[in-house]
This record gives sequence, structure tokens and C-alpha cells, in this order.
Amino acid sequence: QVRLVESGGGLVQAGGSLRLSCVASGGSFSRYAVGWFRLAPGKEREFVAGISYSGSRTNYVDAVKGRFTISRDNAENTVYLQMNSLKPEDTAVYSCAARTWTIAARWSEYDYWGQGTQVTVSS
Repeated sequence: QVRLVESGGGLVQAGGSLRLSCVASGGSFSRYAVGWFRLAPGKEREFVAGISYSGSRTNYVDAVKGRFTISRDNAENTVYLQMNSLKPEDTAVYSCAARTWTIAARWSEYDYWGQGTQVTVSS
């Protein structure tokens, strides 16, 4: 059983930056791919970025390419999401999720989820 805990959310002005962290415990973290998803009011849950178990592969939704960077430190059991040039439309609850080995863009393919962290971008 893998437990995921996110942190790093908050309120930031448009154009600002935040770094989200997803810390894992209770499993062999280096076996798991991790995805970041976001859920905004009135919208469906959206895949934002993913990273493979080794960190050799990453994937991003078009809306965040060039602004967000996902990375991982397996020695620290942590995945990061660096978010730059934030826009009001990035406002959402961001959650990390884990599944074995490979990235998936559908939330239903992930086995473990964190509780989420709120990101609010003001204009």
C-alpha cells in the first residue's frame, strides 16, 4: 500500500511560480510512475503531467508544456511539479497519483492517490 502526500500549493499572482511535492511512503517507490492531475470547479479531472518509474520519460498536457516541469528523486521518494508562468486557468486542486511502471493519462488507471493541494492563481 502506497501513501501519497502532496504539499506546496497556495495563492499566487498570475505569472508567479509554485513547486508542488508528492511524497510517497509504504511501497517501493522506484517501481511507480506518478501522474499529477487537477480538478477545477465545474470541470473534469485533467491529467497535467506524468513521469515514469525511472524518470526517463515525462508527459505533459499541451496547456502546461513549457511552463511546468515534473521530476522525481527516488532516493527521497518524492515527485515534484515545478509550475512557472502560472495563469488563472491553472487554479485547481492538484493531486498526485501512482501506478506501476508507466505513465497513463487516464485517472482511472492509477491505483493510489494523495489528498490534493489547492493552487489558486489570481489575475
